[in-house]
Amino acid sequence: MDVPQLLLSPLASRLRDLIDGWANDPSHWPEVSRLSVGLAGLGTGEPVQAGGDLPRSERYALSEQTRRLLVAPARELVAFLLPRDGERRAGTFTVLVAAGLAGLDAEVRARLVPGCGPIAVAELDLVLGWDVERRALFAEATRARADEPLPGLTEWLGGLPGYPAFARTALEAARARVAAIHAGEIPYRAEKAFGDGEKQALGRAVRLALGRDEPWLPELLDELVRGIAVAPDPAARTLPSQGLLFEIARAAEEYPTPEAVSALRTARRITRHGGVPLQLDRKFKRIEPALADRLEVAFRLPDGRARQEFGEYAAVISTDGEVELSWWRGGRKLKTVPAAVRREHSGEVKRLRELAQQARQQEATLARALEAGYTGTTVPPYRQLEGRPITDRLIWEFEVSPGVWRAELGMNVPDVPVRLWHPARAAVAEVRAWRDAVQDKELRQPFKQAFREIYLLTPAEEATGDHSNRFAGHIAHYRRLRALFKQRGWRSDFLGMWDGGFEGQAERVMAGGLWRATLEHSLYDEFHASTGPIRFHQSAGGGWRQARLAEVPALVFSEAMRDVDLFVAVASVAADPRWGDQGPGPLLDYWRTGASAPLPPSAEVRRDALARLIGRTAIAGRCTLTDRFLVVRGDLRTYKIHLGSANVLMEPNDAYLCIVTMGDPHAGLFLPFEEDGRLALILSKAFLLADDTAITDPSITRQLRT
Repeated sequence: MDVPQLLLSPLASRLRDLIDGWANDPSHWPEVSRLSVGLAGLGTGEPVQAGGDLPRSERYALSEQTRRLLVAPARELVAFLLPRDGERRAGTFTVLVAAGLAGLDAEVRARLVPGCGPIAVAELDLVLGWDVERRALFAEATRARADEPLPGLTEWLGGLPGYPAFARTALEAARARVAAIHAGEIPYRAEKAFGDGEKQALGRAVRLALGRDEPWLPELLDELVRGIAVAPDPAARTLPSQGLLFEIARAAEEYPTPEAVSALRTARRITRHGGVPLQLDRKFKRIEPALADRLEVAFRLPDGRARQEFGEYAAVISTDGEVELSWWRGGRKLKTVPAAVRREHSGEVKRLRELAQQARQQEATLARALEAGYTGTTVPPYRQLEGRPITDRLIWEFEVSPGVWRAELGMNVPDVPVRLWHPARAAVAEVRAWRDAVQDKELRQPFKQAFREIYLLTPAEEATGDHSNRFAGHIAHYRRLRALFKQRGWRSDFLGMWDGGFEGQAERVMAGGLWRATLEHSLYDEFHASTGPIRFHQSAGGGWRQARLAEVPALVFSEAMRDVDLFVAVASVAADPRWGDQGPGPLLDYWRTGASAPLPPSAEVRRDALARLIGRTAIAGRCTLTDRFLVVRGDLRTYKIHLGSANVLMEPNDAYLCIVTMGDPHAGLFLPFEEDGRLALILSKAFLLADDTAITDPSITRQLRT
């Protein structure tokens, strides 16, 4: 409690703590406010019972007697929060809650309005039209952390009387103000187009509109974002409102749409401020993976194909396989940009390269969205993607008769239900056949489908019941691990002395918000983290209930475990060849264990792929696959490449061979997947070591002679 609050009476102080969220009373938002929970029964002599059959909103409703008792302390609190010097000691909505209890709405409005912009005043007037309980719930909602919003907040805002209409009106007013600034009707002042209260109100408005996927928003948002990204003066490097631009970007992180991403990319391209593109690039890394979790919205992503003529030349962006920007003259493909086009249309060449990069990102986002659809409880509207090249490289299942599904490559069976094929729903022979087909056709799938890993519940996990230790106890490079969390759509706080502490959890919400997977982890030292148990929680009553592993849907369990396997495989120090040179210690012991450890499912799939590939190579006669290793016979030594870590041991004494960097001697060999780079690395080492007498790198030859 701060010193000035000691001037308040105990009941006024208690009132402030409840409204501001400082009290420890339970929160039942959005059913009932903390204010009502903390004060229900006051003055009646009949405390509210925790149980009972009545809904919470009725159980904790403030009686008339309680409200009368609160008038005097509420007036005292208003006087404290709005001192005569005009400074406020609390947020606007805290004051409005107290004003409602005190019956001082008109007086408080008169004091607040002079310090607010028109958009903030419009929101203030809307809130003043609500009863005290709704104001208190709204105050709780506005206090939620930006990186941890209340569940169901957007849906709740959409149900508030007048709020959807306010959201549209506020955004239209913002667009009109920015247009007036650019027209010279309002004087331009850098970063002063909107006040703090207005930026917060517009942030809530755009979150609501994005969350509801309002059809009127894309055009409005494009115009607004363009307007706040540049100053009217072409020479100025400032912005009308950098704060609002980033508030919109944060809203797009929570509720991304293709149109919002496009508007923000336009802002990044046209802004003249040196730091804004860097900040937006950081946000795009979070926005685009989040878009994958809004399947129906993500399916609106443009497919990226484009063609532009430059006289006798043409630029073509194709998405049939890897996204490619190519240049043509008639029917002949050119190796590079024609000199005349580069000289006369340099700006357009740059724009086309940016469009190609956007198309690559859009394809990656769409692939993530398709992957996310695996765990959903309802089948996404895949038919929206008919005719797009990405569907031709995927295996689909079609319900050709009730309960009978037939797998086909490409979306080529019309007018019947369709879903993505998953190996967990297929027999072993069918999985093997599809892997053969993908390999034979040299088909680069948008994501790992035919060769996708399957994770089934193990006896050890059945015994632990509510958590899995399958990937516990691994030591990983922490920053690399956290980058993988972000890449795969897992949220986590940054661990450290001044950040999230030394222990935390990464979490991914799956199955349309019905399930959540968590991976516990802690800092091992300043640079490394140790992995812990994996747990699953089911959405229940506005919160999360920890579930037993046997209750988790099979695909939810498998897909979450697949992510964690990837985290460990890529970030573990066991996969770092430089650790072989470390001195004695626990990390070196862990590294050595990883060099010969049993294979996780990701490495088992890698083994299957290698079994198909090795026979097609020139070194087939020198290679043998065992349960954990690719054994390569050179002329100097025989080598064992671990299929999990890719570390190399030399026979006969299993001495470690450190190979840190190398070229790509298997170039031209088709790889059916390359999610983490490990398959290519193993093959590169195999080609190198099969011809070990030709190795000239002294860092390697020195080890071979040892």
